[in-house]
Amino acid sequence: MRIGCNWFRFSSSALLALLLAGCGPTQPRPGGEKEPVQATAPEVVAPPQAPQNAAPSEPAPLTRNEQRVRLLIQQVEKAYAFGEADYKKGKLSEAKLEFDRAVDLMLSSGLDIKTNPQLQDEFNRIVDGVNALEMEALKQGNGFTSNLEDTPAEVASDVTFEVDPNIVAKATTDLATTKSDLPLVVNDYVAGFIKFFSNSQRGHNTLLHSFERAGRYRAMIQRVMAEEGVPQDLIYLAVAESGFQPQAVNRRSKAGGMWQFMPHGEYGLARNPYMDERFDPEKSTRAYARYMKFLYDQLGDWYLAMAAYDWGAGNVQRAVQKTGYADFWELYKRNNLPAETKNYVPEILAAIIIANHPTQYGFDEISLDPPVFTDTVTIHYSVSLKLVSDVVGAPVDELLALNPSLLRLVTPPDTSFDLHLPAGTATLFSERIAQVPEPKRIAWRYHRVAAEDTLASVAREYRVALAELATANRLHVGDSIQGVEALVVPAAPVTAPSTRTALYTARKGDTLVTIADRFGVSLNQLRRWNRISGTKVEPGRRLHVAEPVIAAKAARSRRKATAAGAGAKEPEAAAAKGSTRTPAPAAPASKSAASAANNQRAQSSGNASSAGKGATTGAKRRRRKKTAASQ
Repeated sequence: MRIGCNWFRFSSSALLALLLAGCGPTQPRPGGEKEPVQATAPEVVAPPQAPQNAAPSEPAPLTRNEQRVRLLIQQVEKAYAFGEADYKKGKLSEAKLEFDRAVDLMLSSGLDIKTNPQLQDEFNRIVDGVNALEMEALKQGNGFTSNLEDTPAEVASDVTFEVDPNIVAKATTDLATTKSDLPLVVNDYVAGFIKFFSNSQRGHNTLLHSFERAGRYRAMIQRVMAEEGVPQDLIYLAVAESGFQPQAVNRRSKAGGMWQFMPHGEYGLARNPYMDERFDPEKSTRAYARYMKFLYDQLGDWYLAMAAYDWGAGNVQRAVQKTGYADFWELYKRNNLPAETKNYVPEILAAIIIANHPTQYGFDEISLDPPVFTDTVTIHYSVSLKLVSDVVGAPVDELLALNPSLLRLVTPPDTSFDLHLPAGTATLFSERIAQVPEPKRIAWRYHRVAAEDTLASVAREYRVALAELATANRLHVGDSIQGVEALVVPAAPVTAPSTRTALYTARKGDTLVTIADRFGVSLNQLRRWNRISGTKVEPGRRLHVAEPVIAAKAARSRRKATAAGAGAKEPEAAAAKGSTRTPAPAAPASKSAASAANNQRAQSSGNASSAGKGATTGAKRRRRKKTAASQ
């Protein structure tokens, strides 16, 4: 339909930045064609230049807080650079430790990231980098999911289709019996994708696997689509976006999740160092449905709304204004769309037609994955997934798979979190987690007592003091634990030791990896401080688990000498320490029979730190992702 070029004008919508996630609308990925420059705000007039003969003013001396900020950023950058170098060398476990260290340095600095623009910018940059790199490293390291598969859109991106009149005729006939709440058409472009997915082995297998994975989420997606009032067949955009893989990440654009949202933008999805709701299947699906409805309300056409989801609403609006046609196919024929967006709509329509007539196109072997059923509990405290695993009896890997939005092995503090548990375990979780004091749930463990267990054997297993274990469970050191159902274990949180107590004696079963993780240092640091290689360590060897004092002094001397030679003086500041929490009384051990008890309570304190878990996995997609509708 021909329209006046001023017919489409969007009302501007202010996009509020997510907490700690940066600000500003997302930018479209460069396509194969050159896009017009987008003007999003009036040009800022430059202030008048100062007279050239004006004497330069002396820079104000840095305050103590500014010195701390500068030193912290230097430390974070160094840790991240080490992690990136390890990642490129394929050393995924070492990269994991360095990336976690970069994030933890900022979180434990004692500085308010929110109120310091310099720190907030650095924080956003590091977290973005971790989301793009650490995801793949951690996923492969934890092994709880396989590598992500290319999406149907990716495998078809470089394919040139020849028109097959037989496919066009067949698809046109099938269209008459195809049920869809989207307006469907068959033309040469759609038929080309039908032919590719039907007749090529790679295209067929990729689309088949995408259909199979859809079984996990179909019921949930259909429910959300109905609740938000959008067409059910919009589910098939996930075929092009992620192949129904909720942790897909575009390593170039950093778009992520089943619906490939950019990390910055007002989509109603929370994002912080502990979680990223772009990877939560249900929350991201609801955000997707609402955004598609918004695009349709602006453009008045589902094909244009789909194109806008890929290319950006502002770009589609300008193409419509340029040509005068509010019609996707007219924009296609006039080459007013980038190549990726040209393919985007036809491949989705092809998937819808094939899904409605699978056997006619060679998809008679589809076996849908079983749907994911979970119990969901909303918690308002931070808890380690290791403790959750102890409590509900499910492996950590399974919990990670049920909670793909988690970036770490601990839930976020100071905010609510919907924790997904294996179906039927919510009551068990609530009963058992109550036995662990809330401030201790990031470190303490829960041990179900076996027939051969003693207090001493449990203490050895978790490497805690026998007296502390007994006290935490209101027992005496010599008490029997026969008849005791479970014990709470006062495991210490991971903290960096001071340089005065920086030696650790390796025990049987230790490796450099487990020791580095225990003390919150990197594997490279541990190797460098102790002049050893590999990961094995013999029991009884004393290891430096913090920078040796002599080496630290030498390093500082070299830095001072370098700074003096360059005519600059670098400020020195001590690393900020994390706050300690007031210990809380421990709960008694669960018992099925009476046992001796005393009235002592556990007194255990320490910093709360967590082993980092990056959500993640790198999808190989080359797609430029979503832009805000106000572009």
